[in-house]
Formats: sequence, C-alpha cells, structure tokens
Amino acid sequence: MTPADPAPARGADAVADVIRIEYGRVVAGLIRRFGDIGLAEDALGEAVVIALERWPRDGVPPNPAGWLTTTASRKALDHLRREKVRDEKYAEAAMLTDDTPAEPTGPVADDRLRLIFTCCHPGLAEPARVALTLRLLGGLTVAEIANAFLVPETTMAQRITRAKSKIARAGIPYRIPREEDLAERLDAVLAVLYLVYNEGYLSSGADVADREDLALEAIRLTRALRSVADGIGSPPEVDGLLALMLLSLARRPARIAADGALVTLDDQDRTLWDAGLIDEGHALVRECLRRNRPGPYQLQAAIQAVHTDALDATLTDWGQVVALYDQLMALAPTPVVALNRAVAIAELDGAQVALAAVDGLGLTAYGPWHATRADLLRRLGRTDDAGRAYAAAIATTDNPAERTWLAARRETLGGPTSRPGSRA
Repeated sequence: MTPADPAPARGADAVADVIRIEYGRVVAGLIRRFGDIGLAEDALGEAVVIALERWPRDGVPPNPAGWLTTTASRKALDHLRREKVRDEKYAEAAMLTDDTPAEPTGPVADDRLRLIFTCCHPGLAEPARVALTLRLLGGLTVAEIANAFLVPETTMAQRITRAKSKIARAGIPYRIPREEDLAERLDAVLAVLYLVYNEGYLSSGADVADREDLALEAIRLTRALRSVADGIGSPPEVDGLLALMLLSLARRPARIAADGALVTLDDQDRTLWDAGLIDEGHALVRECLRRNRPGPYQLQAAIQAVHTDALDATLTDWGQVVALYDQLMALAPTPVVALNRAVAIAELDGAQVALAAVDGLGLTAYGPWHATRADLLRRLGRTDDAGRAYAAAIATTDNPAERTWLAARRETLGGPTSRPGSRA
C-alpha cells in the first residue's frame, strides 16, 4: 500500500495556521484599504478557499499571509468591478500599490493597535465595539468571544451582525484616530487587549490548552499602547493591564503537566516561573501604587503580585488578596470577580462560607463556577455533590487541559480533601 502523500495535509495545516495567527492583521489591512467590513471578510474568505485548493497541490508560498492579502485584495477589487462601484472607493483602492506613499498614521504608529483604536468607534455601544474588534482584529471566533462575554454563541453572533449593520447604515468611517479620539476609546481598547490575552492564556477551544501567540501579541500591543498613552496623561490602567499580563504569563512554564492536565496555582512548581517577567510586573505594580489611582486592571495585577511574591503556596497572604478583591468589587462588582473573591475567602473563613457566596452567584454557564463549587464541596466531604459539579464543569469547557484536570479530580473523589484550585 502506497503511503499517503503528506503534502495536502501540510498545505491544509498551513492555511489553518496562517488564519489562526494572521487573520486579524490581514482582515484589518483589507478593512483599512477598502473601508468595508463585509467586503473585507468576504474577500478573505474567498482567498482562503483558493488557498485550500492550491497550497496542498502547489506548495505553501514563502509568505502565506502576504499571499492571502494579495489574493483577497484582488477578490475585493473583482467584487467592486462586478457591482460597478467605480467611484472614489474603487479608484483609491485600485491605485494602492507597493509604490504608493505611506498614508499618515496619526498618533498611533503601530498598525494593528491603530486599527483597534479605529474599530473602537464611539458610535457603537461598548460591548459591540469590543466584540466586533475581537472578531476582526483579534482573530477570535464567535464562539471564543461568546465565551469571554458569558453569553450564548447565537447571541454574540447577532450582536456582531447588528454592529456591522449599524456601521453600514450609519456610514461610520474607519478613519485613522486623531489625538482627541484616543482618550474616549482607551477603555474599549484595553478591554479588547485583555480579552485577547485571556483567550491566549487559556484557550476556549478544544485543540490546544493555551495560545501563546495570542498572549504574546496582546502583550506586544499593550507595550505599544504605553507609548501612545504618554500623550493622554499616561493612564495607570495601561500599566496595570501590562503588569497583569506579565505576571500571569510568568507562570506559563508550570501551568501544564506532562499528561496535558492543567496545574492549578497551588500545585505549580514555582521554580519554573519566569523571574524576569515577575520582576517587571512587580515594578509596574509598584508604579501603579505610587500613582494611587486604582482601577480594575491595576487591582487584578496587584492580586497577581501577591501570588507571585509567595515562594510557596502556604505563604500566600490571603488577607491581602481578599482586601484587594474587596476594592475590586467596589470598582467592578461582577459575578466573576465575586467568584474569584470567594476562592480567597475559603482560605480565610472556610469552604462553607465560600460555598454560600458561590451558590449565590448562579453562573451556571460558566465553567470555573462549577469547578469552584466542585472543589468546595470536595473539601466539605460532599462527594456525590462534588462529582455532579465536576461533571457540569467538564461539560462547559472544551479546553483539553481543563478537561483532563477536572476528570482527574472527579476520579479521586473519596480520597483526601483538598483546597479549591485557584485558577492556573
């Protein structure tokens, strides 16, 4: 039997890889060039179909992202010709070549960061702004975005569709943001970067446990944002978000076990943590404390700083963690913040007190809620209830590392009780 030719598989894999990593950059460039979301997405979709036909047969091009951009641009121009849209949009797009002088970038030099600012238009409600930008520029799927917002996938799909329709009907321009645009769009840009990082930190998909490419891109863009923020008063939340990312990424080498299971914070080998990232994150947190203008990202970073300051889990200053969560609840009283606070409360006041707080949240569609309940019930010796909670947690996540860890926890019910696992 002749072995199957591996080239087609390699070609298809290459298409999947470039879409996963470069989708946001490619579609952002198309939107910038043609000024039309629907046209950009349709043209890129056609280019992907062509790539799936040609790359397995002809080989992967030297610059896959460039190939997709060029092919999609040609398809977009074909659409404009077919629709007889021979106005300024077509003329300007057709004239853009490699020899075209670079257009002004405005106050934001980084291309992708500038396009994030551009898409975070105040004419859209903030949830729609963030969701649409995650889809177009972060490269996240509708399912991943829905998971981040804790809403059903169909709801998020409708929200994104309505945002696109509003842009089309209202003629909201995708122009380069001016200096005066930056401050009013900063919160939405921070929210986009935060959610992109979270998807990289712990993937909502079933293929990989995390996506380091997304996490590192979010950090790169947040670093670029710091230089932009200098021109609008250096808001400390930018430093807070960067510190939060660095301190959590520092633990990445210890987060996944050899069998692919998630390793929770309490059980991680802290000698594997990245000391350089921790030092940088701690310095940013100290700078935020010096400014004394607390915000949600700064407080989350401060919580991470407490965890990464402890050489052993038993040395964690849980009183300080709870105090920081109390401040965070005052600024951002969300159910997810309350859930994380309850995990810390369990260390001070016991599992029963924490369970009462968790049960009052009712986050039935949120996997960490079920996982937290399961471990609290486990500590209380309620193994049957814990088993059901673990099963519910497994049913709400596709992440392979989470599923492996949850299944292992469920299998050991009846053994020694343990503390609820802090998020890895």
